[in-house]
Amino acid sequence: MTTQDETEHLPAVVEPGGAPAVANEAERTPAVAEEAAQPAVGEARDRRKRRTRRTAFIVVIATAVAAAAGVAATGAFSGDDAAASPTAPDRPVATTKVQRITLTSTETVDGTLGHGEPTAVTDASASGQSGQGGGSQAGADGEFITWVPGEGDTLERGDTVYRVNERKVPLLYGSIPFYRTLEPGIEGADVRMLERNLADLGYDGFDVDDEYTSGTAQAVEEWQDDLGAEETGTVRPGDAVVAPGARRVAELKTSPGAVVGGEVLTWTGTERIVSMDLDPQHEDLVKEGSKATVRLPDGSTVVGEVTDIGTAGNDTAGSGAGAGGEGQGADEATLPVQLKIKDQKKLGRYQAASVDVILEADSRRDVLAVPVNALMARPGGGYALEVPTAGDGGDSGSELVPVELGMFANGLVEVKGSGIKEGMNVGVPK
Repeated sequence: MTTQDETEHLPAVVEPGGAPAVANEAERTPAVAEEAAQPAVGEARDRRKRRTRRTAFIVVIATAVAAAAGVAATGAFSGDDAAASPTAPDRPVATTKVQRITLTSTETVDGTLGHGEPTAVTDASASGQSGQGGGSQAGADGEFITWVPGEGDTLERGDTVYRVNERKVPLLYGSIPFYRTLEPGIEGADVRMLERNLADLGYDGFDVDDEYTSGTAQAVEEWQDDLGAEETGTVRPGDAVVAPGARRVAELKTSPGAVVGGEVLTWTGTERIVSMDLDPQHEDLVKEGSKATVRLPDGSTVVGEVTDIGTAGNDTAGSGAGAGGEGQGADEATLPVQLKIKDQKKLGRYQAASVDVILEADSRRDVLAVPVNALMARPGGGYALEVPTAGDGGDSGSELVPVELGMFANGLVEVKGSGIKEGMNVGVPK
């Protein structure tokens, strides 16, 4: 969906032969026939006051609320050259008020609700426990997967990710995987990460710092005892799995009885997020921390916050290298964007779904606006509003007040013109 370009997209629709079209035949005054064709009827019509006819036009705009973007509007003008009274048109049958508001134009793009891109968990116990990096050697040594969680399970700090020969391999929080053996005398950020996790799990007797001390080793032995592992007081690669936080199991890649040394499962974060592949031309509509409205399949909405913006790239998969393949990649360039949903409860029971993401494109504050269908095409070009008037003799009518158009948004249009004021009545179709 795109925002409206300019007012040239507001043409008047004219019937063949040059006569203005009428949007609703049941509610519009019929065109006056030539007197020579119907003499009797012509005399009767001469006794009546000649009335003007409305010219219909259709306005197509993109709105922030609906996925479909079309607004049909009707206006009024004289269609009879000799019989009409352009200075005294009928009073409009319905009116609305000019309002002063903030108009916001938007872009609506496709998004996907889910838990983000899954990452793989690979068993490293073969290299960590037996010193072998291959699964076949581990199998020869009697190392097997004996337990895995279920798909959709949530794992938190200290929970078992999987078991090898009934030895628990737990989840720890952090950003540095175990890449070396940690033992007394070792220093580094990975030591601090281990000690922080041990402390959060309830173990003590050490300071959380960069130094692996005898107190750290004693706490590790207690931890290993609880895991059903050999109490060595040292931590090797494969003794635990490290992730930034709680994880949700996406897909199992192995099963109990399998030889260790391969992919065990894939997982994601536990919170649901919205991902979208944005057209690079809309890159200026998003920045980290900016807000967007997410419309769910049931029509309800929730606010999302942009937390990650990737780099635009071409998805050329499947484009091939044959004739006609040139230039396809450029058309498929997208910018990956992720939104965090703070109020997870508003997402209801949806775990994965296609959603609409409504991005703010432009905003105009403190402007006068009317519904689009209040616009009337002027015979000489441009647009006007029909303003009700009261004559000296008590007769009511209306006058056409020319206006300049500004922003279109949500079925409204910004208007400017001499005499146009907040709260005044203007005509609209019945």
